[in-house]
Amino acid sequence: MARYRTRWAVAAALVVAVGAGLTGCTDGNDSEPRPTGAASAVESAASRASDLWASATAEAERRIDEVTKGIDVKDDVTLGRPTTAGDGRTTVEITARNTAGSQKSFVVQVDFKNRQGDFLDTVVVTVSDVPAGGSGEATARSTHRLSGDVEVEVARAVRY
Repeated sequence: MARYRTRWAVAAALVVAVGAGLTGCTDGNDSEPRPTGAASAVESAASRASDLWASATAEAERRIDEVTKGIDVKDDVTLGRPTTAGDGRTTVEITARNTAGSQKSFVVQVDFKNRQGDFLDTVVVTVSDVPAGGSGEATARSTHRLSGDVEVEVARAVRY
C-alpha cells in the first residue's frame, strides 16, 4: 500500500534467529561436554534474544539510513496507546506532523518494549505523502505476538 509499510527484514531476522536456535550441527566429536538442563535452555534463549534484538535494530537502522537527504524529525511524530489486535499482535497508531512547506513522507522506527524497558520488537513504517502543514497517519504492527504490558517509543523518524 502507498500509505504505509511495515514488515520485511525484521520478520526475516526473527525466522533466521528462531531457525538457528532450532537446528544444530556437530563435527562428530561427542567427547566435548555440553550444557544440559534448564540453565542451558535459559542461557541459549537469552543469547538468541540478544542476537535477535541486535539484528532487528541493525536492519531497522539500515533501512532508515537508505533515506537520503532526510531530516531527523523524531519530535514531529507521536504514537498512540498500544493495543492488541485480534491476531495477538500489538499495534499502535502513528501520527506524523509535516512542518515543511511542501508535501513530505516519513520513515518511522517504532520500538516495542516491556515495562522494564526490555526490547521486544521493532518495526519501520512509512507515512507517505503528508501535505505541507498537515499530518499523516499509519499503523505500526509488531512482527509477532507480544505478551504482557507493552510500551512503544519512536526510536527514529526521518522526513524526506
